[in-house]
Amino acid sequence: MSNAGPIGRLVAELAKLPGVGEKTAARLAFHILRAPAEDAVALASAITDLRAKIRLCSRCWDFTEEDPCEICRDQRREPSLLCVVAHPQDVIAIERTGGYRGRYHVLHGVLSPLDGIGPEDLRIAELIRRCGEGDLREVIVATNPSVEGETTAIYLAKLIRPLGIRTSRIATGVPMGGELEYADRLTLARAIDGRREL
Repeated sequence: MSNAGPIGRLVAELAKLPGVGEKTAARLAFHILRAPAEDAVALASAITDLRAKIRLCSRCWDFTEEDPCEICRDQRREPSLLCVVAHPQDVIAIERTGGYRGRYHVLHGVLSPLDGIGPEDLRIAELIRRCGEGDLREVIVATNPSVEGETTAIYLAKLIRPLGIRTSRIATGVPMGGELEYADRLTLARAIDGRREL
């Protein structure tokens, strides 16, 4: 489809979304065009609000409207337990299990030398600073069970273990090469319960 005109521009923008090819983008664009005008306005407003109001929590680096985020402010959470995840959507996936009551730290990626992503590109320095601040007893590394996720977990364990903090890894149950955000609740709950020392 030509990029000329409003429909072409919308298709081009929608096709930039992950998992959305040009055909799906075209279907979505025509759906928006046929939908009531207020639905299109509501969608545009939701996207604008998202970009304007969401920022990073200065403590855990998750997305939030308020800083610190709701989880970091929650006094009922276990302050001695910290779950390290690669992406904000992984926090949502683990929270859905209902079985974890500690706090989080979001790295915003994993180590991937082939892609030029090193420790300085992630929130690792902030994690190590947190480990030195409080009463942490255990850090659970909950990165995806991929080569990059495993590499990141081993790297973090080498940094954290000398601080006298137990470092564990979520158990298998999430398939190798899988994504946390797509795992079902039971699989994730078992993975958290069956975590192992690194």
